[in-house]
Amino acid sequence: MIIGLDVGGTHTDVVLLGDSGLVREIKVPTDPENLFKTVLAGLETIIAGIDPHQIRRIVLSTTLTTNAIAQKKLHPVGMIVSSGPGVDPEFYRTNLHYFAVGGSIDHRGREVAPISENEIQKVAGGFKAEGIRNVGIVGKFSVRDPQHEIRIYRILKDHFERLFMGHQVSGNLNFSRRVATTYLNAAVYPIHRSFFDAVKKSLFQKGLNVPLYILKADGGTMNLEASMEFPGQTILSGPAASVMGAVGFAPIDTDAMVMDIGGTTTDMAIIRNRIPLLHPIGVRLGGFRTLIRSLETRSIGIGGDSSVKVSDDELIIGPEREGPAMAFGGSNPTPTDALFVLGEMTGGDREAAFRGMTAVAQDLGLSVEDAARRVFDHACHRILSEARELIDRINNRPVYTVQDLQQGDKVNPKVFLILGGPAPYFARRIEALSGSRVQLVPRWQVANAVGAALARTTCEVMVFADTQLGIIRAPEENYSEMVDQDFSGHDAIDQAYRLLKMKALQMGALDEDLEMEVLEDLQFNMVRGFLTTGKNLRVKVQVKPGLIRDYERWTAKFS
Repeated sequence: MIIGLDVGGTHTDVVLLGDSGLVREIKVPTDPENLFKTVLAGLETIIAGIDPHQIRRIVLSTTLTTNAIAQKKLHPVGMIVSSGPGVDPEFYRTNLHYFAVGGSIDHRGREVAPISENEIQKVAGGFKAEGIRNVGIVGKFSVRDPQHEIRIYRILKDHFERLFMGHQVSGNLNFSRRVATTYLNAAVYPIHRSFFDAVKKSLFQKGLNVPLYILKADGGTMNLEASMEFPGQTILSGPAASVMGAVGFAPIDTDAMVMDIGGTTTDMAIIRNRIPLLHPIGVRLGGFRTLIRSLETRSIGIGGDSSVKVSDDELIIGPEREGPAMAFGGSNPTPTDALFVLGEMTGGDREAAFRGMTAVAQDLGLSVEDAARRVFDHACHRILSEARELIDRINNRPVYTVQDLQQGDKVNPKVFLILGGPAPYFARRIEALSGSRVQLVPRWQVANAVGAALARTTCEVMVFADTQLGIIRAPEENYSEMVDQDFSGHDAIDQAYRLLKMKALQMGALDEDLEMEVLEDLQFNMVRGFLTTGKNLRVKVQVKPGLIRDYERWTAKFS
């Protein structure tokens, strides 16, 4: 059996999957002030009466790190940045305790200026005086040679709780994004560790000593131990859960748009041939541009419980959610109340919904039914408009992590896959307004938790080789080796795949789930005079986002 849990803004969904398909599903209210309590309540309820030895794995998707970044509730962090000549590191300042130090490595991994141990010790003394416990260390070209980051690490390692080095956080060259990514990993680490240590301890006390996985922003998973090394990768796992919940039901050989319409937000993404599109560089959150692998998603503040207001004769829906719909005891009208007025939904207080829509109708100068229809149509039009913007954004970018798009192809979704609490009601109207084929994802109310449960482990590896210098490196993997002049691009790919497999297995992957592919394969000749003196090779490989190998066994009985 597998447990999948996804923390949403309104509810936390939990599923138990077994050989017969979906064995059990529950929803518990999300308490944003105490996510540990929410997660524990969901897990305790879903396993009630179940033999713990039957549970094979547990996968959690939470908003913990996302909320901490968005709400700026981050722990103080020390940042030591070494850039060398040509760039002012102040342009990339992330926080108060941010210090630029001397020393630099050039673009081929050669030392230009050494690190000063006295300077590092002085900065460290200032950090300790301020009570700093976690530090990020970033050099501009550390992904070419991490010797300076490692040197600083060795100077500091006995004085701080946790050190994050930029070359291990991301193997990509973008300096400013690597600074931000390293900072966020260090800043969310204390929150992440205390939360998941508490979850693991509680599960152990209940006899659930099983592998615990965390869903990442790229739609893949990693085990709890790996997440301690890269806590920033757990941001935006909520939208990722939604996408993975739709992957198994997406059409083959065509594009599909996923829409998870919840109580607070609507999350969207594109799936091509049952593979979700990845963001070409990295996610942006809380004003930080990062190198954190993420699905290409768009999230908007419109859901079934979004507040409805009229200002200067203009209808405004969201982005706030001010409690449940009036039909369910809330105090502000919502699109859900509009559905009650229109007779689409039942099971709540229609009179309360009618009262809420009456105030909106008066402000708009319409009948209550017409106002309700206007509210619901406005919400659907907003969702479709944002979907078109997502498609345009993807098609206007020159680089992607899906091979078809690297060759100039364009995204053109033929099907909308809709899930989430109010999905059936929105699906019918969106189909009528868009003219596109709309398909409800089976078990649409908890499909996001199913997606979390069935997502496979993902990761990527970047390898650089310089045959003139006679070296191949993957600093993110702590790997370097001497090579000869005949070292080729094929050799680099082979080595990258070996490193990728090793990394994926360490993160909790199973051998049968390692669907690997080349994302980048670049080669440049180095010329002196009229002679080629060597080659500069760059290879990036990944385990594709997707579902575990036997997912059809779990989902076949859903539809």
